[in-house]
Amino acid sequence: MDIQDYRRQLDDINRTMASLFQERMEICGKIARYKQAHHLPVFDSAREREILNQVTEMAEPQFSTHTGVLFQSLFDLSRSYQRQCIGTPSALCRLIDDVTANTPKMRPDRAVVACQGVEGAYSQHACDKMFKRPTIVYLSQFEDVFKAVERGDCRYGVLPVENSTAGSVNAVYDLMGKYHFYITHSLRLFIPHALLVRPGTELSEIREVYSHEQALRQCSSFIESLGAKWHICKNTAEAAKLVAQSDRTDIAAIGSPDCAPLYGLQTAKTGIQNMQNNYTRFICISKTPEIYPGAKKTSIMLKLGNHPGALYHMIARFAALDLNLTKLESRPVAGTDFQFMFYFDVEESVYSPALKALIAELEADCEAFTYLGSYTEE
Repeated sequence: MDIQDYRRQLDDINRTMASLFQERMEICGKIARYKQAHHLPVFDSAREREILNQVTEMAEPQFSTHTGVLFQSLFDLSRSYQRQCIGTPSALCRLIDDVTANTPKMRPDRAVVACQGVEGAYSQHACDKMFKRPTIVYLSQFEDVFKAVERGDCRYGVLPVENSTAGSVNAVYDLMGKYHFYITHSLRLFIPHALLVRPGTELSEIREVYSHEQALRQCSSFIESLGAKWHICKNTAEAAKLVAQSDRTDIAAIGSPDCAPLYGLQTAKTGIQNMQNNYTRFICISKTPEIYPGAKKTSIMLKLGNHPGALYHMIARFAALDLNLTKLESRPVAGTDFQFMFYFDVEESVYSPALKALIAELEADCEAFTYLGSYTEE
């Protein structure tokens, strides 16, 4: 036999499997309606465990694990389809529908907004892009921004979550699991870093560079070319302020070119970031959910059980519903032994039935599930 003969055999098997899969799903739909009529839960862990034990024992030893993975995937697809057949919206889905219907059509022009840093920080630039006339409250730590929103001191908070060069802002992701909030919109802001110095300072004099850790990473090649040491500051504007207040001529700050006139500095060189398409994504958070028209990105947070295949089967849910997963971030849960919280960004309209089906599944099945908001991204 040649390869074409084997392929013809596979084609026959595939047709049989596709037909049997459809037949299986139709029966699952009937079971779902029976469970609904008799007030039974969709998920029956004992029944699934029994079937897994049966099919893996029937399989040859070299295929036992593969068979288990296949049937676990079938169970995930079956539960998803059963919930669609029942069509009972979850409490969270009803909340999302209510918020979508009652949020104003336009975001407010004026608002009190919390930002980490001082005047000239990139968070301030992001805030000015998101709102026409914001009243900005500057705070020293990212956590202070979450606290200000949670207490109601500020209606919104603006925070950086990831950079195209340096990656995720881990400190912000760690705080997401600690505070209750909703994302109302997000922004991708171009970050053109500049080297800021005291008037009259030459590049050849620079021995130390100050900035936020993310900015230093984003400009690591340029700093290396100077042969300078770097020092971490709370944010880029704080670094500019530090240099301006120093009487040293061998130090410099990395930050926005706009910081130079603010703090009486000179721009020694612009565009010093490693990558010229250097963008930082900022999110705007609020205490209560707000979903504006056109929202097509949703963020969720969940904790998975610590067992083989847990993340794989979770991601399979997105694929089964044809949902585009654009971000997956994992962070350790404080105070636990190797437990992780996972953050997902899904690109799908908030009006999509598939998104609501996913949310209903996660709300019902996950050990810990948090909806972080549906929003637009500029």
